[in-house]
Amino acid sequence: MRTLLLLLSFSAVLTAQIQTIVFAAGCFWGVEKHFENLKGVECATSGYAGGNYENPTYRTVLKQRNPDTGVINHTESVEVVYDDSRISTQTLIKSFWELHDPTQGNRQGNDVGNNYRSAIYYTTPEQKYIALATRDVYQTLLTQAGYGKITTEIAPLKKFYKAEAYHQDYLKKHPFGYCPNHATGVKFPKSSAKKETKQLTPLGGKEIVVITASHCRFCEAFKTDVTAHYRGTLPLRTARASQLKGFVLSDKIHGTPTILFIEDGKEQLRHVGYMDEKVFYKTLGAFKLGKRSEAYDVAYNKSTDSRFCRRYEKFAHTGDGVFIDTISGDILFDTRDRFNSGSGWLSFFKAVPGAVIEKEDNSYGMRRIEIVAKKSGAHLGHVFNDAPGGRRRFCINATVLEFVPREKIKERNATMDK
Repeated sequence: MRTLLLLLSFSAVLTAQIQTIVFAAGCFWGVEKHFENLKGVECATSGYAGGNYENPTYRTVLKQRNPDTGVINHTESVEVVYDDSRISTQTLIKSFWELHDPTQGNRQGNDVGNNYRSAIYYTTPEQKYIALATRDVYQTLLTQAGYGKITTEIAPLKKFYKAEAYHQDYLKKHPFGYCPNHATGVKFPKSSAKKETKQLTPLGGKEIVVITASHCRFCEAFKTDVTAHYRGTLPLRTARASQLKGFVLSDKIHGTPTILFIEDGKEQLRHVGYMDEKVFYKTLGAFKLGKRSEAYDVAYNKSTDSRFCRRYEKFAHTGDGVFIDTISGDILFDTRDRFNSGSGWLSFFKAVPGAVIEKEDNSYGMRRIEIVAKKSGAHLGHVFNDAPGGRRRFCINATVLEFVPREKIKERNATMDK
């Protein structure tokens, strides 16, 4: 702690100015995105540094990942230009340590090679001092957390080579990618330290856990497009990777967002990166229903329930309430519109406004109108013009629905909106 106080005093006496430092922490796409989102950073540029040959390109850097000669390869680096009156050098370098795993040597996560090694290339004596001092503090913290020795190269910057244009702002240009995340979760202590982050433990049964990170635009997009509107019956929770406790995962968390499909605390399925609504719900359908189940076959292979199936018998005689999409949880039909058609399938005069989509279906030599759940994309059944009084009959498969008594609707909505 004394070292950190000395660092603060050392930094404060220096005159504010625009400074440059170069960081290497694995694939430069995610590193660039991280630093350009920090207040006080003027710009972050992807490039190459730390090698002993001139004019590196992406191709030559990849080629020299395992050289047989004395060639020292360049790292995939990010040049950070910053105003140290708005963000201190210490804050910037501490952010670098917390961004990745500096103990991995010539790799970061699944990115293997000497071009992915951890490095700080300083341009001032102050930067060198802070890099070495914070490294020693962070090593103590990592050791306490069970990590090995820091392998980060700390050296003066000789020359920075700007990377090809298509690497600059790569994650802005490819919004459906993923944010590389190799952080250990180990943080520097803060003077106004808050209590430890609340841990997330398994609920038991099936659930969904979405792993997010700060400044991850894909996490925000997934939240806006999917989780903010989620009404499914499986629990969905959002957390940082460092919060997880008691989960059995198939691998480390290497990017965000990572959508984990969990059963009894054990990962069954994961998706790394942004998912649009349709892909998410189809994946959820496979997880919740099982790909070999009758319900999944109906929902996504356009199959049909057997007449008078067991679930039909259960749902044809419920009390007052609504039927929801078993995948998305959206309300699709109301018992007030249900009637007994004698067909052996659930029949309704209409669907809840805006809940379904009608599509022309000419399969099997017939001309019909298919009914699809608007949010999940699940096949529900068909609509015919043969109901009493010349009205429409929505002929719906029971296996893709769940029933909610009317007195439970307000309670359910209140829970969803928390």
